Amino acid sequence: MAATSRTTTYDPDARMAPGPWLKRNLFNSVGQTALTIVTALILLRCLWALLGWGVFNAVWYTTDPDVCRAATGACWAVIVEKHRPMLFGLYPYDEHWRLALMMAIYLATVVLSLWPRCWNLRLLVPLWIVAALSIGILMFGGVFGLRFVPTADWGGLPLTMLLFTGTVLIGMPVAVLLALGRRAPLPVARGVSVVFIEALRGVPLITILFVAVNVFPLFLPAGMEVNRLLRITVGIAIFFACYQAEVIRGGLQAIPRGQYEAAASINLGYWQTTRHIILPQALRICLPAITNHIIAAMKNTSFVIIIGLFDILTATTAVMQDPLWRSFYVEAYLFVAGVYLFFGYALSVYARQLEKWIAEGRI
Repeated sequence: MAATSRTTTYDPDARMAPGPWLKRNLFNSVGQTALTIVTALILLRCLWALLGWGVFNAVWYTTDPDVCRAATGACWAVIVEKHRPMLFGLYPYDEHWRLALMMAIYLATVVLSLWPRCWNLRLLVPLWIVAALSIGILMFGGVFGLRFVPTADWGGLPLTMLLFTGTVLIGMPVAVLLALGRRAPLPVARGVSVVFIEALRGVPLITILFVAVNVFPLFLPAGMEVNRLLRITVGIAIFFACYQAEVIRGGLQAIPRGQYEAAASINLGYWQTTRHIILPQALRICLPAITNHIIAAMKNTSFVIIIGLFDILTATTAVMQDPLWRSFYVEAYLFVAGVYLFFGYALSVYARQLEKWIAEGRI
């Protein structure tokens, strides 16, 4: 097996005390000192205004929108009043407990799957099977006395989670195959991969969603129908895979030729070399870019507004049509932005931790 080397970079500010660091980076000259003071004053002024609007003068709870209109700050009461339709969309109101339980199962499964100590197929496969069955039963219903809810009524944050998870689980294997195919020695495999990537990467995601919803059913036999949510998930996943494939191809190109020669010298075949030597190194090299596209895929789920699915952003837009609370749309959209920020930042933090584990040789 080829050995992997670890390199460390020297950062002169890494172990510097706060006092010397401030002097070196913020107050090392008259001009820089003046710039630091002016910038600090502007930031403090903006922060004070933001705190005044969002905290000190804000209305945190009320059922009367007139109270918010009389206030000079933010109306966070709109979140308290409208959080259930914002988070759960068109799903039947009295069945929201099922979505809350579904999200708890989903998040617990994801957290366990991302923990290195759980990286064992004997554990992960049963875990995901049980989780998928539980989520399917809770979302669909129709058994155990649960009311049946069609996918057309799904919405809010659970729909965003399902679309994002389906995009990554379907898209990542396809991306790896496309990246390998584009560098394959077989001209047919290379040509098909190039055409597939360039054709789908060159069109907007909206076009792919339109094809998945309106054009794809025209090619099905009469009487045959594929669930619209599944078609949309596959469409977003393929779009994601085409971009991710180019990222992975960049990692593959960074592997030195000597790695392939070393594998050939011990009589490893193409798939053995790719699986055990080349692909693990390539994925490590391009991990930051992979994370970037995964976060982008989470935000791309908001495009389903075009084809009538009520993800968390679309559900919020619909909820804010209420004339009593319509004027407080800023607070509602800030809440949605906070949800996206939370999950995006969590993915970013995990990716950095993963890079740290790799650098330490723990995985």
